[in-house]
Amino acid sequence: MITYDALFIGGTWTAPSSTELLDIRSPHDNSVIGRAAQALPADVDRAVAAARQAFDEGPWPRTSPAERIAVVRKLAALREKRADEIAALISAENGSALWFTKAGQPSLTRQANAYLKAAEEFGWEETLEPSDPAAPFRSVVRREAIGVVAAIIPWNSPFSSASAKIVPALLAGNTVVLKVSPENTLSMNLLAELLAEAGLPEGVISVLPADRETSEYLVKHLDVDKIAFTGSTRAGRRIASLAGEQLKRVSLELGGKSAAIILPDADLGAAIQGLKFGSLLNNGESCIAQTRVLAPRSRYDEVVAGLKDLIESLGVGDPADDTTFIGPMIRRDQQQRVLDYIRLGVEEGARLVTGGPDVPAGLEAGNYVTPTLFADVDNSMRIAQEEIFGPVLVVIAYDDEDDAVRIANDSEYGLSGGVWSADPAHALAVARRVRTGTVTINGAPIGFDGPFGGFKASGLGREYGAAGLGTYTEYKTITVPAAH
Repeated sequence: MITYDALFIGGTWTAPSSTELLDIRSPHDNSVIGRAAQALPADVDRAVAAARQAFDEGPWPRTSPAERIAVVRKLAALREKRADEIAALISAENGSALWFTKAGQPSLTRQANAYLKAAEEFGWEETLEPSDPAAPFRSVVRREAIGVVAAIIPWNSPFSSASAKIVPALLAGNTVVLKVSPENTLSMNLLAELLAEAGLPEGVISVLPADRETSEYLVKHLDVDKIAFTGSTRAGRRIASLAGEQLKRVSLELGGKSAAIILPDADLGAAIQGLKFGSLLNNGESCIAQTRVLAPRSRYDEVVAGLKDLIESLGVGDPADDTTFIGPMIRRDQQQRVLDYIRLGVEEGARLVTGGPDVPAGLEAGNYVTPTLFADVDNSMRIAQEEIFGPVLVVIAYDDEDDAVRIANDSEYGLSGGVWSADPAHALAVARRVRTGTVTINGAPIGFDGPFGGFKASGLGREYGAAGLGTYTEYKTITVPAAH
C-alpha cells in the first residue's frame, strides 16, 4: 500500500491542514491500494501564496527561455526513466488497461518535445519595423508570463492532462498550482516527486489533490491570474463564469461527442480496426473518442456487423492483464452513469446490437460495463448527443456526403472526429467541412505540433505546440524612438 501523508506545496512536502487520509480504491475490485492527504482551502491559500511570491519576487519568471527549457527537459527525462512505474500506477488507480497506459508513455515524450521545440523557436521578443517608413518609432513586442496559473485536470488521463498544462506554463515563466482529482493522488504525487527532482525554484509549483469545492475555491482565488481547465462542459461553463467575474485569463478543454465518418469507398476492415482505438481508447473514458459512427446506407449493415464482431472480441477484465482491452470505469457512480445511458438507449428505441446494462459475469466486484453497440440510432437521441464517457458506440446512417457532414456537425460539441476513405485527398476535403477542432484521416494519430482544442461547447483556447505555449503568455509592446 502506498501512503502519502503530506502535500506538495511550493516544491516542499508539507503537513496538510487536515490529517485525514483518503482511501484510494482499485476500480477493478474496489480494494484499497493507497491512502493520501487531500487539500482543503487553507492548503490552497498556502500554495497560491507560494506561487504569488515566486512569481513576483523569485527568479523563475526572470530566467532566460533557455534556462527554463533545460529544467523542463530534465523533467521529461526523469519521467521517461519511470515510465513503466507510471503506467502501472495509472492503470491501478484509473482502471485503464495497461496497454493504454504503456502506449501513452511515448506520447508524453512527443508532447513534451513538441513544446520544447516550440519554446526554442518562439518569438519571445521581436522588433517590428513600422508599416509607415516615416514613423519616428519602432515596436518591441515581448511575450511574457501571465502570472500564477491554476491548472485543473480530470482523472481519465492524468499525466497527459497535467503535462499539457504545466509544461507550457513553466516554459513561459509562470508559476503553477496543479489541482488534480482525488482518484489520481498516487500517480500525481509521483509527478510531484519528479518536479522536486527537476530543480525548480522554491514556490514555483504545487500539486494539490482536492475535491470540487476546493477546486472552485482555487478558481475564485484573487491571486490566481489564469485558469487552465480540462473536464466536463458543465464544469467549464461554471469556471468560465467565475473567471469572467474577475477578468481572469482562461482556457478550457471540454467534452466531446465526436463523429467518425465512414465514406462509401472506405476499407471497412481498416476503418473498424482503427475505431477499436479511435472510439474505445481508455475504456471509452476519453473526450476525443469517436463514439458516433456515421455509415452510408449502402454499407450500413456491413459496418454494424463489423463493429459487432470487434466489440465482442475485446477482452474485458483486470486492467493489469495483457489480454485486457477494456477495463473498469473509474468509480461506481461513473459505472452507474454509463449503465443508465445504455438503458436510455433501449428506451429511446435504438437497436441493441451487443452488450447491454448487465455487468460482465465474474466482475461484479469492480466498476465494469459490458462494451455496447447501438444501431438504428437517430442523431437526435440523447445517446447520440450526450457524452456517455464509457465503451458505448452508436451507428447512424447517412444518405450522402452532405448528409454525413450535416449529422457530424449537428452537435453542441466540436472536439474531435475522423474521416475514412480510400482517397485521402477526398477525406481531407470532407474533414475541412466538419466543425471540430481536430480531425484524423484514416486513423492518423493526433499530433502535438499543431493546436488541439474544441469548437462550440468543447472549449476555449488551444493546447500543444506553439499555439498552446502562447496561451500562457501576455503580449507587451514597447515603442522605441527610431534613432535608438
